[in-house]
Amino acid sequence: MGCGAQTSITGPREDVIDRRVAAIDWRAAEEDLDARGMACCDVLLTEQECRSIADLYEEETAFRSRVVMSRHGFGQGEYRYFSYPLPAMIQELRASLYSCLVSTANRWNQLLGIEARFPSDHASFLARCHAAGQLRPTPLLLRYSTGDFNCLHQDLYGEHVFPLQAAILLSEPHRDFEGGEFVLTEQRPRKQASVEVAPLNQGQLVIFAVRDRPVRGLRGTYRVKHRHGMSRLRAGRRHMLGIILHDAQ
Repeated sequence: MGCGAQTSITGPREDVIDRRVAAIDWRAAEEDLDARGMACCDVLLTEQECRSIADLYEEETAFRSRVVMSRHGFGQGEYRYFSYPLPAMIQELRASLYSCLVSTANRWNQLLGIEARFPSDHASFLARCHAAGQLRPTPLLLRYSTGDFNCLHQDLYGEHVFPLQAAILLSEPHRDFEGGEFVLTEQRPRKQASVEVAPLNQGQLVIFAVRDRPVRGLRGTYRVKHRHGMSRLRAGRRHMLGIILHDAQ
């Protein structure tokens, strides 16, 4: 896979997604991730592709489980985890994004004093997850309606955690919904938490820290904690694709 035409949800034309991901300004994305823990990137999917993925929500066979958030204190709304084999477009997105983020992930681990290093390709990393019992796929499709929200959280799922993840907004703001902003919080040692908001358009990619990010200070590198969520949806319906790069126990 490299870093950085219309495709179908079941069979994208070979390398189309890979080429789109490769075309992202990865130097700028890396700078934003280092500075803020979040990078708002290009519009990656067409309107038709977004609609095709969102329409999968009603197809039972595409998913391994459904979570109603209010039952678990996660907020309001619901989401479904895809089952293996993943839809081809989502599989391509997952592998391509991993290839472009792995150098940042390894650098962050080194700065944080974490011994683990990630292999260059996603298949090898998943093999490591699966050997440790993290066998369940984690890409998910989220659906929110008026009044729904997502509490601040971290997507961990097991011992092996890739420190970056991604999401793509599948609905069009101000046409399909109002409100429902993606938010990322940062907690620095002995300081109050700060908040970043991602003003996404339909099909746009956001990349963000899963849990920890290294920050250089006057006395060396220290660790800041991140959580993400979504503000309350004021009207309409909102779909989002979550692309987590480690699998779950």
